[in-house]
Amino acid sequence: MISAIQWIRKGAAAQNPKKYDLDDKEYLRISRLAADQLEDAKKDLKDAEAMAVDPASKSEKKEVDEMDQYNLDSYDAEVEASNKKVGIFSNIKDLAYYENDAEDPYITLKHNLDEEEEKKELEILPTDNMLLAAKTEDEISQLEIHVFEENQDNLYVHHDIMLPSFPLCLEWLDFHTDANKVADQTTSGNYVAIGTFEPDIEIWDLDTIDIMFPETILGYTDKSKKRSKKVNNDYHVDAIMDLAWNKHHRNFLLSSSADGTVKLWDLNVSKCVQSYNHHRDKVQSVAWHPTEPTVFLSGSFDKSVCVLDARSPENITRWQLNSDVESLRWDPHNPSNFYVALESGVIQYYDVRQAADGVGAKAIFTLQAHDDAVSALDVNPLIPGCIATGSSDKYIKIWNTADNKPSMVTSRNFELGRIFSAQFCPDSPFQLAIAGSNGKMHVWDMASNAGVRQAFRHQSLASVAPIEEKKPVTTVDDAEDEDDMEDDEPLNAQDEDDMEEDSE
Repeated sequence: MISAIQWIRKGAAAQNPKKYDLDDKEYLRISRLAADQLEDAKKDLKDAEAMAVDPASKSEKKEVDEMDQYNLDSYDAEVEASNKKVGIFSNIKDLAYYENDAEDPYITLKHNLDEEEEKKELEILPTDNMLLAAKTEDEISQLEIHVFEENQDNLYVHHDIMLPSFPLCLEWLDFHTDANKVADQTTSGNYVAIGTFEPDIEIWDLDTIDIMFPETILGYTDKSKKRSKKVNNDYHVDAIMDLAWNKHHRNFLLSSSADGTVKLWDLNVSKCVQSYNHHRDKVQSVAWHPTEPTVFLSGSFDKSVCVLDARSPENITRWQLNSDVESLRWDPHNPSNFYVALESGVIQYYDVRQAADGVGAKAIFTLQAHDDAVSALDVNPLIPGCIATGSSDKYIKIWNTADNKPSMVTSRNFELGRIFSAQFCPDSPFQLAIAGSNGKMHVWDMASNAGVRQAFRHQSLASVAPIEEKKPVTTVDDAEDEDDMEDDEPLNAQDEDDMEEDSE
């Protein structure tokens, strides 16, 4: 499945990504990271050994004692002392090792790949978008870095990064963290923060190929004392549900967690500088205000949405809802308003100015978008009034919310299974990326849909010809979710005509 996606604007990626270089400096850095992880593992093992002995553990100890008769711990030493070879290579002369293939006389096929050719293959043009996909298959998780060539309708995997745990959220940032400081912090970078079921946040460099370790890890760092499992002000103790990077104060990153807290991280020092405890359950979504640099929005499974200023966390405006919050989005075209997607399938639209004594007023409008939970929501940054919703009902829907009177423009089933993510491209108003439970991702050119062209005809479509709808650009996983596919029923032509008539 693909649990999260993230567009990256054109020109943000390095045109010629660098290859990972394990030099002395990098070796020392990853050694420290590995030592920290090993120390955590040792403490967990020590805690497990200190637990009270029960009948099951006694049985396990007896089994270990019975294995002692084979003396496996000293087996290798005995073999070495007897100077005997064992195994399938016991009759073969000693193997010779060479530092590189050039010195090995038995390797006759030499790799003479031209460096310029390889550089050309890895090149990312300024006209290309990057599209990230957090993918899990057979309990193995990875971040796939795609390149989207809009002019050629081409989407391909450029490189990938192995992840230690199931990914839940992605957030792009271009700030150079404490681990990768440069002389001029105004220069842009290309990084992604990843939240998983683990309580730490990893930040990876997207401009490095075959990278082995993250640039930095935000979380528990004081190895002088045991990591607490209780909620605290320094680090999260449960899964990271959402992330939000502050584009005005670029060294700030917000995180929301299943531990019920929201935390503010300073990337200059890779530490938590403020913890917010205004929710009573898992905090599912968090978002910085688009124009007010210190104001943010948070939504929780305690069925509430809160707006507060990071500088005065005691002043909270709260909206109490009738269902758990799935996701939140500010309206970039009307920054005082925001959208809320609920587990009940409802979308609500609020005005932060309509509040009194810390209690928010009723919604400007309420829309029953889906019968199941709205698991994906995005607001088009380039087209006012255009939003997309996706659900576990396997449908993606486009809505026109002009004049606060929402109407459905079109509804499609792209056979992606349950929809987990949908996001508009920041550079192209009619490109929508969609991903779901069967591990595939589509980039849908909405402008090729007659209903979308009609609903948003006031937008500049000079470059879009009125052609019949194209097959979406897709990445395909061979191991498709057959159960999901059986239930998927794409709309027929008559259904599309009916919806287009409704939108008119």
